[in-house]
Amino acid sequence: MSLVRTLYQFPLDPASRQVRLALGEKRLPFTDVVERYWERRPEFFALNPSGLTPVLVEEDGPKRLILCEARAILEHLEEQHPEPALLGRDPAERAEARRLLHWFDRKFDYEVNGLLLREKMEKRLLGLGAPDLANLREGREFLKAHLAYIEGLLQNRDWLAGYRLSLADFAAASHLSVIDYFGDIPWREFPAAKTWYMKLKSRPCFRPLLADRWPGLVPAGHYDDLDF
Repeated sequence: MSLVRTLYQFPLDPASRQVRLALGEKRLPFTDVVERYWERRPEFFALNPSGLTPVLVEEDGPKRLILCEARAILEHLEEQHPEPALLGRDPAERAEARRLLHWFDRKFDYEVNGLLLREKMEKRLLGLGAPDLANLREGREFLKAHLAYIEGLLQNRDWLAGYRLSLADFAAASHLSVIDYFGDIPWREFPAAKTWYMKLKSRPCFRPLLADRWPGLVPAGHYDDLDF
């Protein structure tokens, strides 16, 4: 009996997107279940007590493995399916990829998503009223600082962690792609970052993300345009 994978995910969750990109890049088949995590389903809490997406369930006959949240899932996929390698081939690139994973999943998430996505997405989903304009302004300023940092990394690198595509690129692109869904990224001010993002958008693993839509949340006109 072949292994069956089920990914519980929310389409506009950057963490879920990281796992979807890794599964796609490694060409690992899976079925996805859209999880409205804010509804706090008991069945989902039984899988992950934190109630957070993503969760990957692998079933091989009577054996069942439950992997909770992005970092654990990504490490598992890299261990079990090492090709293509998404953490770099040498120690320096692997260390840099891990550092940048931490950067985007903590620093970027706190400084940018915690403001922009909180105001533009979460408040709508939870019915918490209109966005706070001061938070939006602050989030956009933090976003520009992060884009400038990406711009600097790409001056001497083909990809964020070095010469090869890595999970660092998938982490950054997952976060930025959700911000881009709402049209808040000033791409013209950051040409190197834009070119890097265009390369990622053109990869087959990225296409399902560009097809994501959520009722009541209309994407920016350029969101799924590969030559934006």
